[in-house]
Amino acid sequence: MADIVFENVSKTYHVGEVKIEAVKDASFTVRGGTFVAVLGPSGAGKTTVLNLLGGMDRATGGRILVSGRDIVPLSDRALNKYRRDEVGFVFQFYNLIPNLTAKENIQLAAELSKSPIPTLKLLETIGMSDRANHFPSQMSGGQQQRIAIARALAKNPDILLCDEPTGALDFSTGIQVLRLLKDFNQQYHKTVVIITHNAGIGNVADRVFHIRDGLIDRITVNEHPIAPEEVSW
Repeated sequence: MADIVFENVSKTYHVGEVKIEAVKDASFTVRGGTFVAVLGPSGAGKTTVLNLLGGMDRATGGRILVSGRDIVPLSDRALNKYRRDEVGFVFQFYNLIPNLTAKENIQLAAELSKSPIPTLKLLETIGMSDRANHFPSQMSGGQQQRIAIARALAKNPDILLCDEPTGALDFSTGIQVLRLLKDFNQQYHKTVVIITHNAGIGNVADRVFHIRDGLIDRITVNEHPIAPEEVSW
């Protein structure tokens, strides 16, 4: 299980002569195996936090410790290996390869791992065994998102990062997706971080980091998180 520690992390972008402080001196700790929500309005800095943790962007200042290792000073090659071996990504839009079947999309990710979760097991887990040989164009949005989640899980990552994974889905399909993420967290004891503007989803998480204007505004600990089926939004 991967513990995560942000220590006084900042991220500044320069657009011409304009300086944008996307994240400002953020500090928090996530114990391995925790289900976390990062909650805030659009433009608050949520996705920047996700990108920094996922190694898709570099912090301007501070340290980001994952299992005790600071990923900020890693070389590009080491960051690529970190993303490949330790992190799974789920986005709002599914980014499936259109000319590959559901099974092939998942297998492509599994090939990157030394200890993948079997593709057929994942298809069964997400209730998509009967769609294994279907192409993305033959599936609904919710089905494509479930395949995208299975693809992220296939390499058995220590950390699963999800950027608005239910944002493009209707209520009932969103609940199914939340259930998949929660089950992965509980069954495999992996850290799951969901970026969302939806306060209802925060109630499913063990901990909620509220972010506003690049600052960690407050942290909520849910002693008794609700089941995904109880979410309202």
